[in-house]
Amino acid sequence: MNLNIVSTTKAPAAIGPYSQAVTFGDLIFTSGQIPLDSEGKLVEGGIEEQTHQVFRNLTGVLEAAGATLSHTIKATVFIKDMNQFATVNEIYASYFGEHKPARSTVEVARLPKDVLVEIELIAAKIVEKV
Repeated sequence: MNLNIVSTTKAPAAIGPYSQAVTFGDLIFTSGQIPLDSEGKLVEGGIEEQTHQVFRNLTGVLEAAGATLSHTIKATVFIKDMNQFATVNEIYASYFGEHKPARSTVEVARLPKDVLVEIELIAAKIVEKV
């Protein structure tokens, strides 16, 4: 099995025994991103600020792996309060535009560092045609 580790300073370093993402062939599997800035500090604010930071992190990780959000195949969204789904969904849509990857959204009792949202993605690398 040929897994390649993805690492970037455009997202927070892993805070445990995992990688920001791994690639397998042309597939990219990101770890769940929470709203920490690239220096590992929790962003201040509520669900809106946290969701935007998560997408900044995901964008940085995908870029390091050779992809963009438009190459996302599947997203998994974990939120602490399903009553905030509409807000998260609106922000989510603003990042994906017309691209509509498969998605699951799950309300959870608790997330790392007691954040309000965590998102992980499966994407495909950009393949240049000659």
